[in-house]
Amino acid sequence: MNILYFLVPLALMLAALGVWAFVWSVKSGQFDDVETPGMRVLFDDELQEPSKSDETEQINS
Repeated sequence: MNILYFLVPLALMLAALGVWAFVWSVKSGQFDDVETPGMRVLFDDELQEPSKSDETEQINS
């Protein structure tokens, strides 16, 4: 029974910490744009053509 005097305040502090973290993340803009980062993975990077110096280094090696 004595453990409840420790566990109840501990649970309340953890809940308050979770609420504070959520409020902080909303105020700092963490949830402003949830669509774009997921879509960015689907786009391919543009291919870059190798320069002439890269080709000559590979041939000479």
